[in-house]
Amino acid sequence: MSDFSRRDAVDRLEQLVDTVEDERMPVPVREIWAFGDVALGVDPVDRLDVYLTKDILMRDDSSGATGSSDETDPAEQFRDSHGIEGVGKSVRADWALEYPDYLRANANGHAAPEKCLAAHLLEVDEPIHLEVCNASFEDNVGQRLRGAKLREDYTQLLDPRGVCLWVDGTRSEDAFRKLRESELALPTLSAALEMLGLDDEEATTAAQELHAWREDQDGVTIRGDVV
Repeated sequence: MSDFSRRDAVDRLEQLVDTVEDERMPVPVREIWAFGDVALGVDPVDRLDVYLTKDILMRDDSSGATGSSDETDPAEQFRDSHGIEGVGKSVRADWALEYPDYLRANANGHAAPEKCLAAHLLEVDEPIHLEVCNASFEDNVGQRLRGAKLREDYTQLLDPRGVCLWVDGTRSEDAFRKLRESELALPTLSAALEMLGLDDEEATTAAQELHAWREDQDGVTIRGDVV
């Protein structure tokens, strides 16, 4: 799949929201945003950019995940079967038991919430970029901008032109309508970055670097961070 028609892109976003509403997720999800091209009204949409705000799993809220004392602890089960640590700590144990094929680990062998979410929600060949963070989209835009400036790496920026589709169980039908009808009036990326405090030259450079990075991506890409 090389791109989405605008209609298909918005349909796909609705499917993502449906899945989060209807199915158990590896961690609690609080917000779903669409940003970038799909928010600008372009057609077709080369890549679909999605942002999920999730909770850090401080305490597993699985229902009966560990079972009785004579049953295998899910953490041990997946350590043995998948070589993955952290089930019941970084991701829900009952989710892993229900969807073991979606369990994914980071380089250290621990269950990675952002990778588990991507495996559950996305097909590997879809032109979708998924951002996952514990902070809200609006808060993380500023956080990532500060980090990108410090590291002089503008590929780490989060495109600020976003629209909230779903928050705490409530879907924004108005947001979906505006996406379908291309009603959102949003600035160019460089102009949006200027509004966040970059000067004209820096904003232009940052936008060019982020666009170039984006054009090099293929299939599903995932980025997770913790603020």
